[in-house]
Formats: sequence, C-alpha cells, structure tokens
Amino acid sequence: MMAEMTISKRFEQLPIPMKLITAGTAACFADFASFPLDTAKVRLQLQGEAKVPLATVSAAMTTSGESFVLHKGAAQLHYRGIVGTLGTICREEGFRSLYNGLNAGLQRQMCFASVRLGMYEPVKLRYQRLLKVKDSRGGFLDVSARILAGLTTGGMAVMVAQPTDVVKVRFQAQSKSAMAGKPLSARYTGTWQAYKSIFTTEGIGGLWRGFLPNIGRNAIVNVSEIVCYDLVKEFIIMKGFMRDNIPCHFTSAVVAGFCATLCASPIDVIKTRYMNSTPGTYRGAADCAVQTFAREGPSAFYKGFLPSFTRLVSWNIFMWITYEQLKRVVVTKYDEYDGAHHHGFVTAAQRLHS
Repeated sequence: MMAEMTISKRFEQLPIPMKLITAGTAACFADFASFPLDTAKVRLQLQGEAKVPLATVSAAMTTSGESFVLHKGAAQLHYRGIVGTLGTICREEGFRSLYNGLNAGLQRQMCFASVRLGMYEPVKLRYQRLLKVKDSRGGFLDVSARILAGLTTGGMAVMVAQPTDVVKVRFQAQSKSAMAGKPLSARYTGTWQAYKSIFTTEGIGGLWRGFLPNIGRNAIVNVSEIVCYDLVKEFIIMKGFMRDNIPCHFTSAVVAGFCATLCASPIDVIKTRYMNSTPGTYRGAADCAVQTFAREGPSAFYKGFLPSFTRLVSWNIFMWITYEQLKRVVVTKYDEYDGAHHHGFVTAAQRLHS
C-alpha cells in the first residue's frame, strides 16, 4: 500500500505537461473502447426531436397553424434500447458507422480530458491552500476544494475542446438512412471537412454551438466523475476495504460513472440536440429545453439513460484503470531518466521523505 500511495504522490510532483499527456492518452484509450455506446446514446437522445405532421399531433396550434406536441406513442421509434440501437446501426449502416466521429472524439479527448483530468490535482492543491484545508481530509473544506477544482477544470476543458465536441456529435448523429428508410446524403464526409463546412456555413459560432450548456454539463460530469472517484477511492483505502489497486480503481470508477450519468443526463440531452441542430431550429439552449419538454415531456431529458450509463461506466473503468497504470509507468520511467541524468537514481520514496 505504501508503494502504491508513493506512486500517486510522486505523480503529483511531475511537470504539468507530463500529467496532461498521461491523462489524454488514458482518455483516448477509454474513448476508443466505449465509442459505439456513445454513438448509440447520441442516436437515442436525438430520437423524437424531429417535428412531425399535423395528423400525428394534438390540437395545440402554433402561429403557423401546425402543432408539434406529440401524442404519447404517436411517433414510431426507430431505435429501441442500447442493444437494439447498436444492432439497427450495424444492420442499416455497417459496423464502421458505430465509430462515426472517432477522429474528432480522440481529438476531443486529447484537448478535453488532458485539461480536466491532468489539471485537476494542481488546481485542487491551490484551492486546498486557499481554503486552508491542511490535514482535514474528507472534511467540508476539503470536499469543497475538490468540487471547486472539478468545476474549474471542467469549464477550462470546454473552452479548449468545444469545436471538437460539436464535430463529434454531428458525426455520431449522421445516419446513412432516414427514419423512413430513405437514403440521406452525408452531411459531412470527413473530420476536417466538417470543421471547414461548419465554419463556412455557420461561422465561428457554429463551432461553439452549445458552449454554455456544454460548460454546465462538463462541469457537473467533472465533479461527478473525478471528485466522486477521488473521494470513493480515498475512502476505500483509508477504511482498509481495499488496497490502492485495480479492484479499488474498478469499484471507484463504477460509482463515479453512475453519479455522472444521474447528474448530467438532462444537460447532456439538450447539449446533444442543440449541437446537432441547424441554424434557426432553436433560439438557444433554453429554447431547446423548452421545446423538448413541450414535445416529449420530462422523460425526454433522460432519453438514452441506459446507454449513457453503460457508456460512462465503461468509459470510467477503462479510463481510470488505464490512467492509474500509466501513472506507475510514467513515474518509474521519469525517475529512471532523471536519475540517469543526475548520475544517481533517486526513488520516489526518497523524494517524498527528503
């Protein structure tokens, strides 16, 4: 246990660029492993968004003479459940369609996760010093410092990675077949073409569509994932239930994934729909939320909850286990390199106790 704790403490002392690269690499591996689940989640969240003819809606009228308040069960669902959605996509579009937007997804993780995760510890330590936490680990001030750090790094990450998130969502939403089975022309043919097309047709604002709801969503997810994982892992180790090893990381990741899904699903649905919308569909994120509620009711905010939960839990498991193992490798290699260049190997334990 002491050796494991030494690794964690030593990693905190490494240069920030190494922390960013380590976090980004772990997140990319997790994203690749769980990407089909994310695609299924996006398709389920967008389902029911399209407006339908008057014959299938209630008598509530808009100024244009059309109504878009759906009767319950009026629209036929194209995707049903996570397994059904994955099967439908594979059958209609091929297996590769499950990885639509992977390039943008990996770009997003290198920009986004590297900041929100790699910067978490340095920012947390600053808040702990600011709030004078000292040794009150697990107390109100300590938890407050962690929450503030999660909110801060989550917001910082969105500022860096927002365009990549827009492109990723649009690729995942892009289907090769319409709901009625009619072929659709591809909205985007490649990652860089998508960036160019969005910028050309919608301006710089198109690449930052959904910026505010995304900040809210990712700040909440960051707190739910990183802070929850941090606290659960520390609690498990302090109480002696497990050592700081893979079973501990697995358990903490599952709890963190559940908390993140529960807290972030409503914002995630609005973020996905608003990012994928064409100009003029919604007046803003708030209008998107109002229209979603009016058409589909409150349950719409938890559309895709199961695939979202499955994806976030699997993503957290892959990411945290990979991240913890990479930390060990990075610390070991860094100390070997540092020791060789200073003509004398200095272990992590010696550094901590010097």
